[in-house]
This record gives sequence, C-alpha cells and structure tokens, in this order.
Amino acid sequence: MSLLRSLNRALTTTTGLQVRRAPTPGAAAAAAAPWKQPAPTYRRTSAEDLPTDRLLRQPVFIISSVRSGSTLLRMMLGAHSRLHATHELHLRWLQVAFGGSVPLRAMAELDLERGDLEHLLWDRVLHRELVRSRKDFIVEKTPGNAFAFSRIRDCWPDARFVFLLRHPESVARSWHDSDPVKRPYDRAVEDVLSYVEAVDEARRRSPDGCTVRYEDITAAPEREMRRLSAFLGVDYEPAMLEYGRKGDGDLVRGLGDWRANIRTGTVQPGRSLPADDEVPATLLPICRAWGYTA
Repeated sequence: MSLLRSLNRALTTTTGLQVRRAPTPGAAAAAAAPWKQPAPTYRRTSAEDLPTDRLLRQPVFIISSVRSGSTLLRMMLGAHSRLHATHELHLRWLQVAFGGSVPLRAMAELDLERGDLEHLLWDRVLHRELVRSRKDFIVEKTPGNAFAFSRIRDCWPDARFVFLLRHPESVARSWHDSDPVKRPYDRAVEDVLSYVEAVDEARRRSPDGCTVRYEDITAAPEREMRRLSAFLGVDYEPAMLEYGRKGDGDLVRGLGDWRANIRTGTVQPGRSLPADDEVPATLLPICRAWGYTA
C-alpha cells in the first residue's frame, strides 16, 4: 500500500479528511480543453471485405456540376422499374463524431476509424432507401459528389459512375439565373469552374464510367436512355421518357431542381448553346476539352 493511501486511511478514520496530490502543470487546462475530433481517415474497402462491410451493391452515382440536368436524369432513371433514384442526399456531409478518446480506442480495436464509421452510415442510409423502394439498384445524384469522388469509389468499389456533362457556360448562366442577387454572373462562373474541373478529374480517373451530355438527353432522349440502360445492365423502358408530372412533394428546393420545366413530367428542349465568343476565358479550356467549342 502506498504512503499516500495509508495516510488517507488514517486521516479518514480520525478526521474525515483526505490528502490529494497536487495537479501536474497543465492538467487542469487539458481537462477543460474540448475534445478534438480526429480527421475522418478510413481504409479502402477491399473485394474480400465487401460482403461484410457493405449491404449495398453496385450503387449508381451521377457525377455532375450544379445546373447540368441531373434532376432530369434522376427523374428519367427513377421511372425505370428497377432503378430507384433519390433526391440529393449530400452524403459527404453525413459525419460521425466521437464523444471522447475511449470510444475512439474502442472502435480502433474493431479496425474502424472515423471515416470507416461514416462509410457504414452512408451505406446503411442508401441500403435502407433501396429496400423501401423494392427496386434493385439505387441512383444518387448530388452534384457535390464530384468533390467526394475518391471517397465514394473507396467506399463502394463496385459502384458505377455516370458522368453528366453540359456546356459549362450554359451551366454558369443557369446557375446565375437561379439566384441573380446571390450569384452575380462572375461569381457563378467561379463556382461552376470548380465543379466542372472536379467532374473532369473524376471522369479521367474512371475510364469505365459512362459519359452522357445534357444536350444529347434533351435532343435524343430515347437513344440516350437506351445507351444508359445498357450500361446499367437493365432493359430500356419507354416510361423513362414520360416520368410523370411532379408536385411540391416530389421536388424540394435545395435537394435538386424544382422549377417549372422539371415539373412537366417530360423532357423539355434545352437552351441554345452559346457562341464561342460568349464563353468566359476561364471556362474556355474545359469547353475545349469537352468538345463544346468550334
């Protein structure tokens, strides 16, 4: 028994008092400091771990910029009897937090880092939605997925990617028009440039993905839906062209397009392409790379 414990036993018996050790320098400050969350590191799911770590198989992700027609594509794919296309889920912002170092160590003993737990959460949310739909495959179309492409691919190694392109100046113009006060045109161009560059990088890193253009979908919807159906391994269905009129319960602002054209339930003509001299200089390189300039 230590000297301090012996002394405390004697003091408690005679006086009811106890002796405490003096705190070490900085201990009080450390105790009062807020718990700092670790970075969301994770391990890439291997083919061997996939049956254990993931409920969801072969999810489909539409990788696109804002205002590229992803809601239209979502509606058309979701009209298929085997494809469930959700509103934007913004998975990358579904995050896990540890309440302290003890649960952190507990999860580490299970070989689960913070990012691994987030991946389990993402997988469970999507799998739950797919089960509720009673369909075979889920389609997710949040434009922000372009910035999380690597994590999505590492989370689901069997994921399939559809890259949706649209003329970058048309995207910038549409992004500006959706809120001219909040987004002056120059600001819209800057926003769109970051999106299209992220889409381009993801597209180059996934050569087995399928690329479609908004302009082709609006000009030849049946041809493009047949092509996409073949890529996804499902039969083409005519209902994909007439997905049905939508109301407020189907289209929520902030979770995808909600305006008049998308509510009609059918494919509407796209806007005319801009002339080359109407394209801002910062967008010209990506327009050339995507084949949108003369």
